[in-house]
Amino acid sequence: MPTNLQQKFTELTCGVYFIGTTPPKENTELSAVAGIADKLLERLTEIEYDGLIVYDIQDETSRIDKPRPFPFKSTHDPRLYSQLLASKSQREVITYKSVSQRDKADFEAWLNQAWHQFGVRDLVLVGSPSSDGEIKLPLPEAYQVLQDSPLSFQLGGVTIAERHAKKGDEHLRLQHKQSQGCEFFISQAVYDAQATIDLLTRYALQCKESGKPPARVILTFSPCGSAKTLEFIEWLGIAVPEATSLRILQAENPLIESIHICRNNLQQILQACLPLGIPFGLNIESLTNRKEEIDAAILLFKLLKATLDLSLAEQQLK
Repeated sequence: MPTNLQQKFTELTCGVYFIGTTPPKENTELSAVAGIADKLLERLTEIEYDGLIVYDIQDETSRIDKPRPFPFKSTHDPRLYSQLLASKSQREVITYKSVSQRDKADFEAWLNQAWHQFGVRDLVLVGSPSSDGEIKLPLPEAYQVLQDSPLSFQLGGVTIAERHAKKGDEHLRLQHKQSQGCEFFISQAVYDAQATIDLLTRYALQCKESGKPPARVILTFSPCGSAKTLEFIEWLGIAVPEATSLRILQAENPLIESIHICRNNLQQILQACLPLGIPFGLNIESLTNRKEEIDAAILLFKLLKATLDLSLAEQQLK
């Protein structure tokens, strides 16, 4: 039986809209976790959104030599926070799961708990952040576990334009992930519009050649209000063109400048890629817990949702 999100994803002329968030830190008392969820959802009462995305935060220090700008702290189980947010918001939640740390049996048990105990129905699996260290379950094997499972999760994947810029094969990864069961993709945060345009154009052409429709692509955007946040964005592997960095850092109000940049990037992507037949969605996140950036994420959501809605309406007139 399809979830509401699956039904929304099939409405190709409409956008789908999400807010991305992370579970509270592991040392947060369970009694306080509900209050944090309430505070988040209270902020969202003024916007129209389809659901939430809960990330599975990993250390990732093996991926890069530079020190992490913000210290890594373990969080509560994303399944628990997803269940809480779904119950309180009455909206569906996409739950991320990093698979490389568990073997096949552990992952199968995790999936059973996710479905039966936590009510998770929509999943995004992510692999190891680097090839260093022990990988107990490679991502392709995790996809196979899901294909063999009687549990009918709606499965999504991650897409990284920066990887395409380096290797030139991300469009092939997307098609392969579709063959492994992925029904939608969520991008890494976008600060380089051209890199995303290059990837999506190549992906759309590849889909046309193979006679298979492209999956929905949910573009992620995040505001940036300080040099420290910008440092973290770049540490995460998000490409920020030099001119964009300078615009943010030299602006009288970096946060507002970053919102203008995000809107302009989305407009460029939609102008280039909407005619290619790719169905889109948006995911807006704050990469820090600074109140200013969290509030800016709500403003960014309003602006980008209006931008995509308008572009989709104009597309129907052509």
